[in-house]
Amino acid sequence: QVQLVESGGGLVQPGESLRLSCAASGFTLDYYAIGWFRQAPGKEREGVSCISSSDGSTYYADSVKGRFTISRDNAKNTVYLQMNSLKPEDTAVYYCAAGWPTLWLLQYEYDYWGQGTQVTVSS
Repeated sequence: QVQLVESGGGLVQPGESLRLSCAASGFTLDYYAIGWFRQAPGKEREGVSCISSSDGSTYYADSVKGRFTISRDNAKNTVYLQMNSLKPEDTAVYYCAAGWPTLWLLQYEYDYWGQGTQVTVSS
């Protein structure tokens, strides 16, 4: 059974950090580009970051550049999103997705999606 499972979300204060994990079962993550997306209440889902399958190139939305870092551990079949200096506007449900997108922001080009993990940044 092909499955992606996100974990690591929670409630933190502004300025704090979280590390999200995206674990795969039923397939090997390193064959895929892995994207992180988020959806805040009342807003459309947006791209956060992506790591390619080929050379490990990474991509970030301008809003998270310099604060978030995406990485992959192929031995654990897991991709991580380290989120530092969190802001209230980072509050959202975060999803990971696997696929071979021609452009990393094209959500419809991802084949597999996780169920999401809630991140809430509030004082």
